[in-house]
Amino acid sequence: MSDSGDLSVGYVAPEFSAPLVTSNGEVTDTSLSSLLADGPVLLSFYMNDFTPDCIEEWCSFRDYDWFASGDHVQVVGISKSRPKTHRRFIDHLGLQFPLYTDENLEVADSFGVKYRTFKVVNRAKRSCFLIDQDRTIRYVWVGNHPIDPTIDTPPLSEIHEAIVDTFGSEPETFGF
Repeated sequence: MSDSGDLSVGYVAPEFSAPLVTSNGEVTDTSLSSLLADGPVLLSFYMNDFTPDCIEEWCSFRDYDWFASGDHVQVVGISKSRPKTHRRFIDHLGLQFPLYTDENLEVADSFGVKYRTFKVVNRAKRSCFLIDQDRTIRYVWVGNHPIDPTIDTPPLSEIHEAIVDTFGSEPETFGF
């Protein structure tokens, strides 16, 4: 587990509001706090929809039923992709997870995961923040490879352990 800048386990996650695309295609400006009202959130930053590494990452989240159980944590993605692209991506992969749009990477910057590749292109590091209902960060994983983000992938078993350790027993639908 690595930390990102000033945001590490025990810190309060920054509040933000951004367009959120749901699995039914609805787009609403949604705050982090309003999502947390329904339970803890695993906020997963990724580069863009339809890149091979991101397809693999989201298929992994989709395929492990314990993320989708809803009893312990809501999985929510966030990238630079626009709402229209998010809709196509959700439909293409059959995702049940909502996806935030962070076109200018302001949210990524507030979480300390914005960086520049080759000093030219702004990106968000692949990263996951497990946030409880008080906005306290309970787990952080940040990929560190500066050029090839496909090398760094979220450690699903480590994330699962953090969820179980923080919020209780393993859901019955655990799919490993």
